Amino acid sequence: MAIILASKSPRRQELLKLLGVDFTIHTADIDETMDPALPPEQEVARVGEEKAEAVAAQCASEDIVIAADTIVVVDGQILGKPKSEADAVRMLSLLSGRRHEVMTGLTVLQGGYMQRCVVRTGIEFRPLSDREIRAYVATGEPMDKAGAYGIQGGASIFVRHLDGDYFCVMELPLCPLAEMLRACGVQVLGDDGKGNSGPQKSRRS
Repeated sequence: MAIILASKSPRRQELLKLLGVDFTIHTADIDETMDPALPPEQEVARVGEEKAEAVAAQCASEDIVIAADTIVVVDGQILGKPKSEADAVRMLSLLSGRRHEVMTGLTVLQGGYMQRCVVRTGIEFRPLSDREIRAYVATGEPMDKAGAYGIQGGASIFVRHLDGDYFCVMELPLCPLAEMLRACGVQVLGDDGKGNSGPQKSRRS
């Protein structure tokens, strides 16, 4: 049995190492376009699930595949990764002085059984000046991140308040992930999950 992370994100890789499990990387090649007419939590869950299924199709049935997708939502609008520096400036200007939500759809798939959840975290930015937005975008940090910012990087000075799971904002919520892995019999910090009441597996349709 192998544990496979369906992501090339260095942030997800570093976070998964914190759980003390051995894993390999196998990225998913899927269309991540979301339907703006559908609820964002439904779409982020769907994309995370499709990533897991695309990778699992190339793995052994006993392998465990971990996949996640993260979006930023403001006024019902989904903000993914910026397409350009101008797009990053637009996104950060939208978030300036306002509250938004970060949603991460997390899926753990093993054979015929799937566990998934959507973790939501509220973030409030202080008002940002045009000058600091452009200076931050010029660092290049926003370009591979949903909502055009990384809470663990330069944008840490933008955050006035956080309500929820910090690791959801970093793209891999560790608490629910640890419970899902334990439900698969994986030892996390010496605990294989036997006898606990963590997430339950459900058969894939």
